[in-house]
Amino acid sequence: MSLAALPLSFHHHRHRRSPPIHRTTQFPTGGNSLRPTLIPKVSLSFSTQTKQTHSFTPTHQLSPLQQIKNLCQSGNLTESLILLQSQHDNAEFDLSQRAEAMGILLQACGLHKDIEIGRKVHEMVWASNYFKNDFVLNTRIITMYSMCGSPWDSRSVFDQLQRKNLYQWNALVSGYTRNELWHDAMSLFCELMVVTEHRPDNFTLPCVIKACGGLLDMGLGKDVHGMAVKMDLVSDVFVGNALISMYGKLGFVEEAVRVFEYMPERNLVSWNSMISGLSENGLSQECFNLFREMLVCEEGLIPDVATLVTVLPVCAAEREVEIGKIVHGLAAKLGLNQELMVSNALMDMYSKCGFLIEAQILFDKNNIKNEVTWNSIIGCYSREGHVGQTFYLLQKMQTENDNMKPSQITILNVLPVCLEDSELTSVKELHGYSVRRGFQYDEMVANAFIAAYAKCGSLNSAEHVFNGMENRTVSSWNALMGGYAQNGDPSKAIDLYLQMTDSGIEPDWFSIGSLLLACAHLRSLQYGREVHGFVLRNGFGKDSFIGISLLSLYIRCGKPLSVQALFDGMEDKSLVSWNTMITGYSQNGLPNEALDLFRKMVSEGNQPYEIAIISVFGACSQLSALYIGKEAHCFALKACLAEDRYVGCSIIDMYAKSGLIEQSRRVFYQLKEKDVATWTVLITGYGIHGRGKEAIELFDAMQRTGLKPDGFTFMGILMACNHAGLVQEGNKLFDDMRTVHRLEPKLEHYACVVDMLGRAGKIVDALELVTEMPEEPDSRIWSSLLSSCRVHGDLDLGTKVAEKLLELEPNKAENYVLVSNLYAGFGKWDEVRKVRGSMKEIGLQKDVGCSWTEIGGKNYNFVAGDKMLAESVEIQKMWRRLEERIGEIGYVPDIGSVLHELREEEKIEILRGHSEKLAISFGLLKTRKGATLRVCKNLRICRDCHNSIKLVSKVVEREIVVRDNKRFHHFKGGSCSCGDYW
Repeated sequence: MSLAALPLSFHHHRHRRSPPIHRTTQFPTGGNSLRPTLIPKVSLSFSTQTKQTHSFTPTHQLSPLQQIKNLCQSGNLTESLILLQSQHDNAEFDLSQRAEAMGILLQACGLHKDIEIGRKVHEMVWASNYFKNDFVLNTRIITMYSMCGSPWDSRSVFDQLQRKNLYQWNALVSGYTRNELWHDAMSLFCELMVVTEHRPDNFTLPCVIKACGGLLDMGLGKDVHGMAVKMDLVSDVFVGNALISMYGKLGFVEEAVRVFEYMPERNLVSWNSMISGLSENGLSQECFNLFREMLVCEEGLIPDVATLVTVLPVCAAEREVEIGKIVHGLAAKLGLNQELMVSNALMDMYSKCGFLIEAQILFDKNNIKNEVTWNSIIGCYSREGHVGQTFYLLQKMQTENDNMKPSQITILNVLPVCLEDSELTSVKELHGYSVRRGFQYDEMVANAFIAAYAKCGSLNSAEHVFNGMENRTVSSWNALMGGYAQNGDPSKAIDLYLQMTDSGIEPDWFSIGSLLLACAHLRSLQYGREVHGFVLRNGFGKDSFIGISLLSLYIRCGKPLSVQALFDGMEDKSLVSWNTMITGYSQNGLPNEALDLFRKMVSEGNQPYEIAIISVFGACSQLSALYIGKEAHCFALKACLAEDRYVGCSIIDMYAKSGLIEQSRRVFYQLKEKDVATWTVLITGYGIHGRGKEAIELFDAMQRTGLKPDGFTFMGILMACNHAGLVQEGNKLFDDMRTVHRLEPKLEHYACVVDMLGRAGKIVDALELVTEMPEEPDSRIWSSLLSSCRVHGDLDLGTKVAEKLLELEPNKAENYVLVSNLYAGFGKWDEVRKVRGSMKEIGLQKDVGCSWTEIGGKNYNFVAGDKMLAESVEIQKMWRRLEERIGEIGYVPDIGSVLHELREEEKIEILRGHSEKLAISFGLLKTRKGATLRVCKNLRICRDCHNSIKLVSKVVEREIVVRDNKRFHHFKGGSCSCGDYW
């Protein structure tokens, strides 16, 4: 019987034993499938129940036996023992009463796990010749020790018994099973079968079957099942329940269903076991269907705590909050919602479904909180990334209850929220606490600290934890490999992988995933292909995680055809795989491909979530595709995704990079929650539009709300000062970053300030800052200095800077172009030829000037000097007419912008072919009069184009927005928003 064909209707057959013919029961599959039938057949009108009244009997009038019973029920075991011992000479307290009292006290000791009182009762029993061989008392002694976690004492008692009946054997088998000593349980069962004449009963077999499940031994389990059939015990409800549980645990759902179907009698445990088996094997919808059927079954069963705490985690895993709410309502109707286990499960369900408020309400209403309660709410806020609330609850957990101390589970719940450098101190404090409590020996805790240290930027600490581990499993290696692969040293991750395999540890799918991630970061196609071959040879290829890692690898290595072939070959394209493709294309310079794939994803009926729409906005930002960006914004609004703060940031960024900074501001103020990232995006947006003063006003406003700027915020505000020429303000902000905000500037901050000083002609100050830097300057800093030297005519310094730049990055074409332009600007044509000759020898090519404009949702691309376009003749005629008109109001071609040794007429012809001029001419031909033209360019706009477009905006009476690779220029009425400072 295949699982695919399993209808899971679970109707039981009382009067026939032939194989059941399953009928396919049609149940609703949506979130409300439980709604019509979530009322059990049995009436639950508690108000009509008759209240029993109890007359009060003074304690001194109760018999000693009754007093002992009452004391045991209330947990006063010491007083119960004293009372029992005091009755030694009481003639009215006969032997039968004494035996019953000792039995009751032994049961209470097991229940309360009080082994010391239990030992004293054991001594009393064996001190009496009358009780020493009492079967019932000895059985209870064996059970007491096992319940107190001491099965070895149980075995000692068992071995000393002169006579043993089946009850003692069962008690010891049960004790071993209770303490998860599966091998001992099976060994004792074999001994029972071989050396005694006792016949296992319906108490023996459930314990043995449970041991088979604990050993994960399906063959042994089937043997015991066969034995149960031969002994005619398989129809017993306890044996059947144990079989269902075992088969479910071992993943043999069909066998579990078969046992369930054949049971002549089923109780609530039977249904709970079957529901649990479905849940454990990921059959969520079948689990819901069976729960529904249980509520309307002939037996009229009422769910108990076990039922609800089995169903609720399934709701959490599937994010079926509507079903979860129905179960919540049922729990309230049954009076089970106040049960601690149910309350904890409800809170966990709401938190994992993203309903933080509901989870918090349940937590606040819970007056009896245990460790699970606190761990659930802490994990809830940790998963959602709420750092402050997570650590607040951790502190509150300890202050509200002196006996409540964070456990290993608590630490594992807290650590995932520690993702930034700012949380490193907290990770160290948690680590110190864990060492004091001895948690560092727990493998999962140690692995979690390795991952947390790596994410917080302390790879040395991560490796220190790893080196301190006595027994390193594949998970330990994975934690450190993943840390290096994700956080800055992918080469080290590859070295660790080789060390792991050399030590004899076999990699798992997570190891391969980290290795592929490292190859992707290194853009190492050769290593990546080797790993891909290993994946195929070892059968990892069908794993979705590995498949997605391979997609990321080929995307990062710039192999779109390989990516597409791999993606097309996937049998089951999950949302994660679609998201990986769209995000990969968007982040690796293939925005058009990202947009095309998003359209295909939606057309095939896949509902995109936040990550996909964020990538779409990222693609629109790269292209300045305003038309498509607006469509995506509408899509996000309709799909209720726009309120997400990450999506909101992407929308703000998209409008800013499409030239509509005011629209960015409107979206910003519509957001209900604004964090540092949201403010940073808007500040950066104003920066690239050259509106530095407004960016500073936003920076100050953000701080007035209580938010503290981070490194990204300072990058945005420094860039704003750079583009606006606000040198004094920029210098002050740079100083404040270190002195006021205690943030250490990174190389990108220094590069921005160096560029700001150089552009303003303060080259000496820029050079001084470079020499004072705590780190060696990178290529960005040297290239900024070189550009400043060219603009401000410092050939000597420029030559020295050029040497530094080419020494640092000898294989980057744009560095040679900068050096060539420096020499060309001074007419040093021999030096220009040498530089260009070096480029040819290395095989480098200069990036061709390219511009594009979006008209009616479609992008049109133009390459400098391209005369092969269908509209080339019309475009050339349009620019000639524009050139004549702007010539009348003062335009003179700036041939100094052509850094080639050519005649003047040739230079003028080259200027006419600049890509932004082609795009503007085309835009004027294809758009209505008065419409704003928006053009993007991959290189920095030259002086001639800047001057000519200013005048074109005046003669055509249109606003022309040009985005080059540095910033935006808004041309209108003969002037530019940059104030000719770029």
